[in-house]
Amino acid sequence: MAEPPADGRAVAPAHVPQQEEMPFAMVQGLPYTELPHDLYIPPDALEVFLEAFEGPLDLLLYLIRRQNLNILDIPIAEITRQYVEYVELMKEFRLELAGEYLVMAAMLAEIKSRMLLPRPAAVESEEEDPRAELVRRLQEYERFKQAAEDLDALPRVERDVIPTAAVPSQVKLVRALPEVTLKELLVAMKDVVSRAEMFSHHHVQREPLSVRDRMAQVLGSLDTEGFVPFHTLFPHDEGRPGVVVTFLALMELLKATLIELVQNEPYGPIHVKAHSAA
Repeated sequence: MAEPPADGRAVAPAHVPQQEEMPFAMVQGLPYTELPHDLYIPPDALEVFLEAFEGPLDLLLYLIRRQNLNILDIPIAEITRQYVEYVELMKEFRLELAGEYLVMAAMLAEIKSRMLLPRPAAVESEEEDPRAELVRRLQEYERFKQAAEDLDALPRVERDVIPTAAVPSQVKLVRALPEVTLKELLVAMKDVVSRAEMFSHHHVQREPLSVRDRMAQVLGSLDTEGFVPFHTLFPHDEGRPGVVVTFLALMELLKATLIELVQNEPYGPIHVKAHSAA
């Protein structure tokens, strides 16, 4: 046995873990470990639902598919036996669910009896197959069931697809300017100048003609002693502007009596001579 400490203080006993009883139910977040004394459970509180089939036609279609039978040639005797076994199973759980199944069982028994009864050959060829109405109902039910399964397989909002929405946060983007050195600027400037020279054009501009300068040129080319043909005074390399300027210069010289124009006969050649000072 351990002795108490010398200072006389009490020592707390060590905590020993204990296994707690598991609750048998959770009601609104509270655990229940004991049944309440005033709890009443009605006899039909426990309900068993067979969710595999949704009616007598669904059960018949299941039995036919499970055995890979031809729906147009149903073996009524075997199908009726299996169907009745399922109805007997349902009676053990819930009688009110077996009502519509009993109607179908009676219909199968009627079809079976009609097929077993002997019939004359003439009547047999004219009478419709007793299974025809059942086959028609099964085919119609199969089409609607397949359509329902196809619709259920489509994506459904809040089952397969959850719509969401998100508000983007306001983020201010700061773009840092690139660091450019002086060498890179000079190389870029050289490329720009090189491209500009590729698109440059050579412009040819005519030299402006002056009437006064042409007057001096005409006087310099004339002689006071001899005559010069009129057409030799007009340069051919200057085109129409040169002809106009030369003609104006001759008119100005003639007006100032600095030159003389001589024509010996009508429509004859015209000659020009510098006016001699008398």
